[in-house]
Amino acid sequence: MSCLVNITDLCFDSSRIDVPFKFVRSTIWSKLGLFRLIVCNRLYNYRLEMEAPASNLSSSIGFRFRLREIVRAPLLAFLEHSGIIFNAQSQAVLSSDLEMHHEDPFADEVSIRIMGGVEEDAVADGDEQADDFRIEEGVNGVDEQTPSPSLNNNRYDIQNLAHWIEQILPFSLLLLVVLIRQHLQGFFGTIWISAVLFKSNDILQKQTALKGERKFLVLVSITVIFMLHVVFVYWWYQDDNLMYPLILLPPKSTPQFWHALFIILVNDSMARQAAMVFKCLLLMYYKNTGGHNYRKQGQMLTLVEYMLLLYRTLLPTPVWYQFFVNKEYGSFFSSVTTGLYLTFKLTSVIQKVRLLFAALRALSHKELHYGLSASSEQVTAAGDLCAICQEKLRSPIVLQCKHIFCEECVSEWFDQERTCPLCRALVKPADFKSYSDGSTSLFFQFF
Repeated sequence: MSCLVNITDLCFDSSRIDVPFKFVRSTIWSKLGLFRLIVCNRLYNYRLEMEAPASNLSSSIGFRFRLREIVRAPLLAFLEHSGIIFNAQSQAVLSSDLEMHHEDPFADEVSIRIMGGVEEDAVADGDEQADDFRIEEGVNGVDEQTPSPSLNNNRYDIQNLAHWIEQILPFSLLLLVVLIRQHLQGFFGTIWISAVLFKSNDILQKQTALKGERKFLVLVSITVIFMLHVVFVYWWYQDDNLMYPLILLPPKSTPQFWHALFIILVNDSMARQAAMVFKCLLLMYYKNTGGHNYRKQGQMLTLVEYMLLLYRTLLPTPVWYQFFVNKEYGSFFSSVTTGLYLTFKLTSVIQKVRLLFAALRALSHKELHYGLSASSEQVTAAGDLCAICQEKLRSPIVLQCKHIFCEECVSEWFDQERTCPLCRALVKPADFKSYSDGSTSLFFQFF
């Protein structure tokens, strides 16, 4: 408990003081002595009130509190310290503190003001109004900070959920370790294949972005490495029935669930790796691209990617067909599950076929579907300067919004955008995604 003595007004006007100085000094000392007695009395009563219940329960409560702090679960402790949930002890301490604040909000602060007799009555009314306002504010603060029953229930549910997660988490990790040990070779093989695939996609995009600066010998080396990686993977897993699903034939025997996922994942990754070999061959053919040839290269890369997407959509079908046609579950159940799977697969195949035909139509068009070749008069009027590359126009193309750019520059722009680079008018319809940058879809096709 802290006591603050604020003697605010100790200034006396000589014109208003008509008593001797000794009388004033004796009055001040008498006031201070009375204040000292009052403070000592309050401190003594407060100590008696606090020590009475603490003497009986301090040892047991303190021991239980320390023991609970030591053995408390890590997740629950994190939630409590972060403020998401509160335990019963913290709520009890909070409520007791709020009740003490409600009973006497200014019990810890004592203020003394010494002033003249004329000002004392005027200030007393203001102090009473300020005290009433502070007491009302303290009551409102207690009402706002008191937790509602619904909030306590939500915290109790979160606390139970945290306990449940803590109980099942070690067993889940243990089962995961056992599963990895049972399929150790397949687990690390999957990680290796995925890492090589992601790195190969990055290398191919960088080679595509180099355009005429890419080196033929580097492309040949990349192509050979990709092909050797595909051959090595199928040689390593030659006993896992990977070749039959690769040519859209069902496996020799009905695979288990995890083995079916492994077959699909490896074949899906190797199909993308083989498609990267074809893309490298296209980059060799269109090494010195520019203008119309650059647009043709992008359209060919997009066509190869959509052909790959259609093949990857069909690739898991024979594996899951063999998995669902399992007579152990009964002919009726296996027929229903197989029919539902083929129905779902048909919708996905139709979507990929539409995208493939859209890529074929874009390849067969002689002119750009978002503009026409610009005439010499239009080029002269535009200033014979491309706004994208800031150089002289090469194979100029006039868009539907009448802006003129180089064919190579605007083709590269519309690979990622649909609006004009200058006026932002919608020029290219959103028919399908372009893969002219040499990228490959990295999403796995599991079903």
